[in-house]
Amino acid sequence: MIRRAALPALALIVVGNFAGYAVAGPNGLLAWGGYNRNLEQRKVELAKLEAEREALRHRSSLLDPRKADPDIADELVRRDLGLVRPDEVIIPLE
Repeated sequence: MIRRAALPALALIVVGNFAGYAVAGPNGLLAWGGYNRNLEQRKVELAKLEAEREALRHRSSLLDPRKADPDIADELVRRDLGLVRPDEVIIPLE
């Protein structure tokens, strides 16, 4: 009788193990709420990064060698090379 019950008991343990992981495992139903919170946080972070990327894309388009913006070029040369006259006042915009 024990031999006949061993195989179904083993199958029940295996199925129970999978069911337990499906509910309470790291990717189970209980972890789903955490995933939704993380998704919202990541969406906010993505929006910030996309805005920063767009600002950098705009700034790099102003530095295109074929049509560089004179104000940006002047700002970079003065800042990077230290070409500022003693009588000039520098007001940082950032």
